[in-house]
Amino acid sequence: MTAKADRIPSVWARPAPAPRTPALNRAAIVREAIAMLDENGIEALSMRKLGARLGAGATSMYRHVDTKDELLELAVDEVLGEIVLPEADDGNWREAVTACAGSFRATALRHPWVCAELGQAGLASLGPNLAAVMERLTALFVHTGFTEPHTAVDALFSYSIGMSTMESAWLTTVARSGQSEARFLARFLPPTAPEDAQDPDSDAHAVAIRDGKFIDGLAVVLDGLGTRLPS
Repeated sequence: MTAKADRIPSVWARPAPAPRTPALNRAAIVREAIAMLDENGIEALSMRKLGARLGAGATSMYRHVDTKDELLELAVDEVLGEIVLPEADDGNWREAVTACAGSFRATALRHPWVCAELGQAGLASLGPNLAAVMERLTALFVHTGFTEPHTAVDALFSYSIGMSTMESAWLTTVARSGQSEARFLARFLPPTAPEDAQDPDSDAHAVAIRDGKFIDGLAVVLDGLGTRLPS
């Protein structure tokens, strides 16, 4: 079998090439890709369009990133670097995990495409930022006394990704409607809903509903994990 066939099919498996010009390098390409993804979503991203925004030809782009899939691997990991990591020796594990999950949610809402890509971005776990998140959470659960820390990390990530995906989809739908979130939400509320909930000019109640759903569901997950702790 050739060396090429044996190569791990991930951007993390090889070093970044040295840039020929200061303006065009892998970091610049990833930053611009994230901007495109935030503006218009995954469907609008292409190597040709990205190259045009950077003033670079296709040949120059492919010197730094082989494929669009590799570019998404890099973009996903770059975005995950925004997550605030918990301290492994924190005295209150629930508070630390809740803060980390909340930071993940905030990151996902700033970049609505990331959750959909997180499970599809190839060997994304090789990325340094995602690896740091997983390692820090695992260390926190180990320090707390969990005998199966990786199961706890998987449960936390599954919940956070699932809820953030649904919330991002909701906010995308609201944005496409051209209405405020409060006005859009008011269409689905019963006549008996509190007066402030039906105010079409205030988004505070709509935001509070989303915040409450995430925190309440996370509390259920942490309650379940708590039963796995030794007495």
